[in-house]
Amino acid sequence: MSTRERAQELLADLAGPSAVLRDDQWTAIEALVVHKRRALVVQRTGWGKSAVYFIAARMLREQGLGPTVIVSPLLALMRNQVAAAEHAGVTAATINSGNVTEWDDVHARVAAGELDVLLVSPERLNNPDFRDQVLPSLSADAGLVVVDEAHCVSDWGHDFRPDYRRIRSLIAELRDGVPVLATTATANDRVVADVAAQLGVGGADTEVLRGGLGRDSLHLAVVRIPDPTARLAWLADRLESLPGSGIVYSLTVAGATDLAALLAERGVAVAAYTGQTDPTEREAAEQDLLANRVKALVATSALGMGFDKPDLGFVVHVGAPSSPISYYQQVGRAGRATERAEVILLPGPEDREIWSYFASVAFPREHVVRRVLEVLDTERPQSTPALEPLVELGRTRLEMVLKVLDVDGAVRRVKGGWLSTGAEWTYDRERYERLDAARAAEQQAMLDYQTTDECRMAFLRRQLDDPSLTGDADVDRCGKCDNCTGTPLSADVDAETVDRTRTRLDRPGLDLAPRKQWPTGLAKVGVSLSGRITDGPEPGRVLGRLTDPVWGPRLRALVDGDDGPAPDALEQACIAVLAGWTWAERPTGVVVMETSRPVLMEDLGDRLARVGRLAPLGVLRRRPDARPVSGANSAFRVASLVDAFDTPDLTAHDGPVLLLDLLTDTGWTTTVAARALRAAGADAVLPFVLAARA
Repeated sequence: MSTRERAQELLADLAGPSAVLRDDQWTAIEALVVHKRRALVVQRTGWGKSAVYFIAARMLREQGLGPTVIVSPLLALMRNQVAAAEHAGVTAATINSGNVTEWDDVHARVAAGELDVLLVSPERLNNPDFRDQVLPSLSADAGLVVVDEAHCVSDWGHDFRPDYRRIRSLIAELRDGVPVLATTATANDRVVADVAAQLGVGGADTEVLRGGLGRDSLHLAVVRIPDPTARLAWLADRLESLPGSGIVYSLTVAGATDLAALLAERGVAVAAYTGQTDPTEREAAEQDLLANRVKALVATSALGMGFDKPDLGFVVHVGAPSSPISYYQQVGRAGRATERAEVILLPGPEDREIWSYFASVAFPREHVVRRVLEVLDTERPQSTPALEPLVELGRTRLEMVLKVLDVDGAVRRVKGGWLSTGAEWTYDRERYERLDAARAAEQQAMLDYQTTDECRMAFLRRQLDDPSLTGDADVDRCGKCDNCTGTPLSADVDAETVDRTRTRLDRPGLDLAPRKQWPTGLAKVGVSLSGRITDGPEPGRVLGRLTDPVWGPRLRALVDGDDGPAPDALEQACIAVLAGWTWAERPTGVVVMETSRPVLMEDLGDRLARVGRLAPLGVLRRRPDARPVSGANSAFRVASLVDAFDTPDLTAHDGPVLLLDLLTDTGWTTTVAARALRAAGADAVLPFVLAARA
């Protein structure tokens, strides 16, 4: 049997007897298995990249070579890949954050040579135990290294992850002749060049397979409905009529959660899927979608790369991603094995605010990064929580900065935390400015996509520098999108549906969960608090989020507009929330937080006191000598709030106190203010906030 015939036989095991190995797939397999070369494969979703590396892994094992190491970015992708490997007779296992209890067993199976394929998350590559104990043997014995979703290695990619840069070290330590495969579906020329440089898969000895990115099954459309309530009503009316089951993407966790609740109340079988969803619940939701037990998962980008449901019938975006490249990647989930799949974008004017927020948490300015290097020791490891109170960065951004510095050689992760290497480090200002400019250009391109009258698929392919584009608009047309067919989807919405949706969304009131634990490291910023919070607020309520489709515009007008007496509609909404509040004990008094809208809040406090027969207990004001409030991270924020209030004497007041505030973000202001009121004599504190940021 020839090598190609064996590859065809394995493909039949993997994908069924009717599957036929294409010439371009064989070219990649031959480069890896026969010639032991390096390959860079940039092909559309559904082309069969995973078939290439599973077949290559099996064939290399049959040659007596070691296991294949696949670096894979998402839990959903890993679960699908392990299941796919079993069909091809490949023994596979994974190490990621979702299977911690299995790590020791997987390490032992690696050491015993029992695995054909090991899938690892990029974050594991610099885990001290894995890096020092498992990685050396993999580097020595690996038969093949695969970097899946390789655009993540690039600054220019839509999903850059610092951990991917560590793959360079893995590849550099491989013995001579070990083939390396990098794959992605979403890379333009700039990303391809960067990936090749980062992974050492460029040059004359590399097989580069780059195919066309057109997707014949996808019917792209844009429906522009400026009113957010009407937009959701439009979706609620049409979701059940879309083919099969699919994915509805939201830009934020709150948006996904709220939209799932709205659709569920309409009787549509949906589930929310976000980065905050428990891993077990995520896996169950994936299985429900795969088995068509739900009409859709309402998801953030946490459900993206590699999720494999060949018959996915539709992808709808409520809100536009900030990049056409990431948009193409997400819509590529649909129509992989169907003749037709619907892809609908429902953009909103508020999308730009969300893009701006995510851009604001990019790599910080030089003085902030220098501070991180200053507080690190060369001999005594410090954990991320221990470092957090020493720098003006939140936990997530600090972790990202440390990973970048690690890749750059300025810090090193060890057991117990992080060490400074003492190496010289240069802040690449020009690079970060170029990235900012690229981000702005991608955002503009996404806006242009919404209004273009050209073929939408050709527009996206051009953003990805598709080499198969001819440049002739007539030739490159997909013939399927709303522009090509001249049949745009109607933006009309049934008035009754809008009213019903508005009534549901107009229902004010959200839970405000209290903080339960003081941030670590407060002693380092002069605050002697630690452990569980025992003197904070009770569970509270929020009128609505600034991102809400109905309450968002109203609340933004209050937060950002001119100060003045409370509107009657605001008072009535607050009364409705108070009436439905299932507190253990009714409040007997109200304290108003000092805010940037004193007339509004004090007037509202007086009105609620009269209606609810609550004792007006005044305004909780910050002391003039209190240190400025810092939003850098939890420890800094708490430090700027402790002992910062002039509290009224509440020892003569009986019963819980309602604490009325304008805006909540992290929850620390409410927590520390409640603690101050309890110290002043309040029996309990019930926070009631008009607006939450998200």
